[in-house]
Amino acid sequence: MTHSDDDSFVSDDAEATGSTTLSMEDGDIHVRQDGPRGAPVLLLIHGSASSTRSWDPMVPLLTASHRVVRIDLLGHGRSARPAESSYAIPDQARRAGTALDRLGVEHTVVVGHSSGGAVATALAEQRPDLVTALALINTGPGLDAFIAPETAAMDFSQWPPTDEQLRAFAGTSVSRAGYQIPEELLDDVRGMTSDTLTTTMEATRSYLRQRPLPDRLAALGKPLLVLFGEDDRRWRSSSAADYRAVAGAEVELLPGLGHSPLLEDPRRTATALLAFTAPRTARVD
Repeated sequence: MTHSDDDSFVSDDAEATGSTTLSMEDGDIHVRQDGPRGAPVLLLIHGSASSTRSWDPMVPLLTASHRVVRIDLLGHGRSARPAESSYAIPDQARRAGTALDRLGVEHTVVVGHSSGGAVATALAEQRPDLVTALALINTGPGLDAFIAPETAAMDFSQWPPTDEQLRAFAGTSVSRAGYQIPEELLDDVRGMTSDTLTTTMEATRSYLRQRPLPDRLAALGKPLLVLFGEDDRRWRSSSAADYRAVAGAEVELLPGLGHSPLLEDPRRTATALLAFTAPRTARVD
């Protein structure tokens, strides 16, 4: 079942633009589309404690040549937050694949930010026919690349967090001097439950613990782009070199940027992404 917040989402017009909610057995999933309906599809997957809105600055730079699909993973943004559902990475990937099936998408380049890169990898493992290539943005390849937080973690026993706790937590996602995380992204964290936040974070650790991402991706043989803000405060940027174990992988460090290049410098991030996708996608008329 599909409910649309914007009639243009389901029209026959050239532009596939609007938001919808897809009803699934284990919880409703919010989906956003932008760009020409017949253009090659880019699926954008956000990281933990984030939402589709984290991609807002980049989307206008991508829609000239792509149909951009974004989803709120279960437990995030405008998607449901059921306590009884699984938040494991493979289950998040399965829902993403189902969402694309509902939208009639047959092939896509998948872009994942942070833990969204783990979901992108799991989707490629499950649906190699669907995923043509992957781009990972500041996605740690394994647990040994994780940087312990400099400040005390949020107190999940008292929820929601105070503004001070929230800004300290969000501050580790950027490095550019003077950059402020948009208030709506802080609201996304406030809108989560403490259980959902801790469970989704543990799900990423569990997935990486089972097998590092470069090993998984090497077995898939898909084209791979890895972008990494050089000043990341959550994952060692030097760990990006681990992805060179994947044959033909393109690895690029972005000087002066931190964990969230899509927010700090969307144009530079989009330029690198479009250079990667251009030779791998062809418009469908």
